[in-house]
Amino acid sequence: MNGPRTVGHRWVVKIGSSLLTNNGLGLDSAAIAQWVQQLLVLHRAGLELILVSSGAVAAGMEHLGWTQRPERLHELQAAASIGQAALIQTYQDFLHKGSVVGAQVLLTHDDLRDRQRHLAARATLRTLLDMRVLPIINENDAVTSSELRFGDNDTLAAMVSNLLEADLLVILTDQEGLYDADPRRHPDARLLTEVRAGDPALLAMAGGAGTGVGSGGMRTKVLAAERAARSGTATIVCAGRQENVLLRLWAGEALGTYFHPALPKLAARKRWLAGQLRPRGTLHLDAGAARVLLEKGSSLLPVGVRAAEGDFRRGDLVCCLDPEGQEVARGLINFDLAEVRRRLGKTSDAIKAEFGNLDEPELIHRDNLVLTATRSQ
Repeated sequence: MNGPRTVGHRWVVKIGSSLLTNNGLGLDSAAIAQWVQQLLVLHRAGLELILVSSGAVAAGMEHLGWTQRPERLHELQAAASIGQAALIQTYQDFLHKGSVVGAQVLLTHDDLRDRQRHLAARATLRTLLDMRVLPIINENDAVTSSELRFGDNDTLAAMVSNLLEADLLVILTDQEGLYDADPRRHPDARLLTEVRAGDPALLAMAGGAGTGVGSGGMRTKVLAAERAARSGTATIVCAGRQENVLLRLWAGEALGTYFHPALPKLAARKRWLAGQLRPRGTLHLDAGAARVLLEKGSSLLPVGVRAAEGDFRRGDLVCCLDPEGQEVARGLINFDLAEVRRRLGKTSDAIKAEFGNLDEPELIHRDNLVLTATRSQ
């Protein structure tokens, strides 16, 4: 692809568990010291930095003597509770030597799903940046339930990028970047140096799950780059153990895979809608309604909806599927499930006659609806 790599002045840097814990062998203090030293150089140069750090569960596993990542939620929470304290103390010690203050910020999906808490988190993080404090963000694994987890810190880093309209998301991992095939199985696999975020072909190249230490993989990084692009954020995925990796990226060196933010930039409220991970229900559209949404971005009227399912109430997030079952949009519903079902397939005139002039004609108003069919277009 053509065009320079954009680095900007506000970076979200995500470091994965396999790097921070030396592949599960406990916190790698020497490696952490090197990344913090680079962050300090960038901080002194005037960059605004937000660190998204994995490693709490893996650090807790070390203290507990566990060699395998647990699967049961309460065991993960226990490990995170123990490991988070060690993790943040390690960062604080190294930052203190550089006269920079770090701030621990633990988030759950609920914090970013609820609009008021979303805005509060954004205000807090912006204030910390204005104070020249370095936020250190992790998922609040100790209290979050399985239904409300981000699932991986790649997703969390992308949502933080959206929250703060970052210029660049840097995902440091144990891989060189995105290859056109699995390099472990295909020795001739080619590293992709520049791609377009949201390109449907990228997910097929990304493969499956990550390591036994972390919870991500290259697939989550591709999806994170697509999510980050909604706020105009570019993403670089590269090997974190390279010498002075962050400083070399700042200097413009072409390391890893650069994801151009080629997707249309969304307004802040639309980004918040698109960033919701778990809709409360589903609307099944006919072909005409799906086409109107994609082509015109109009409000969703009942006449084009064939069925509704889920357990949602007015104001909840629902997703809209086309006749092939592909998600085309999501938005905030105007009615409870029972009321939606009373309106399915009815024209605006029929709704007016049955429910009166004061009734809202749309199931989802266009101001509360965002298209999500980028991977299918």
